[in-house]
Formats: sequence, structure tokens, C-alpha cells
Amino acid sequence: MVYLLLAVSVVTEVFGDSMMKLSEGFKRRKPIIGIAVGYAISFYLMSRILLEFPLGLTYAMWTGLGIALTAVVGIVFWHEGCNLKKVLGLLSIIAGVVLLELGVAL
Repeated sequence: MVYLLLAVSVVTEVFGDSMMKLSEGFKRRKPIIGIAVGYAISFYLMSRILLEFPLGLTYAMWTGLGIALTAVVGIVFWHEGCNLKKVLGLLSIIAGVVLLELGVAL
């Protein structure tokens, strides 16, 4: 269940990030609501996750997976481009998160 909460927390944080891009520097008002809702849900879920997971691992998973998903959203929805360096960077982030999880689990 905690991993599901983490996944939803990451997705809602990335949603908030995407709304920030849509807000055009907070010039458009409607996306600002999406920013607030996305971050509020994400931070609430993080507080629930921290009841069961250690802080360092939780934050590493949340930020690492958030960075990776945000990069994918940028590539798919914002046409930010993708190259070998970007793919290798994303795979490195994901590998780092997995290694942290394995280190804590052992």
C-alpha cells in the first residue's frame, strides 16, 4: 500500500509541475489551482508514507522518480527532445533509487 501512495504522490507532484509550466510564470490563473492541488495531495501522501518508510529513502524515491517522470512528461507532452544522454541520465536516476531501496531492505 505504501508503494501505491508513493506512486500517487509522485504523479500528483508531476501534475503540479506540469501545471506550473502551463501557468506561464503564474500569469494564467487556472493552472495555479492545479499547482496547489497537485502539491497539496503529494505532500499529504508523503506525510503518510513517512509513517512507514525512513525519510532518506522516501525522499530519494520521491525526488528520483519525480525527476524521471517529469522528464518523460517533458519529452512526450512538451516535445523537449530526447537523446542518448537524457536516456542514460534517467536510467541512472532509476537505478540509484532501486539501489537505495535494496540497501534499506537488506
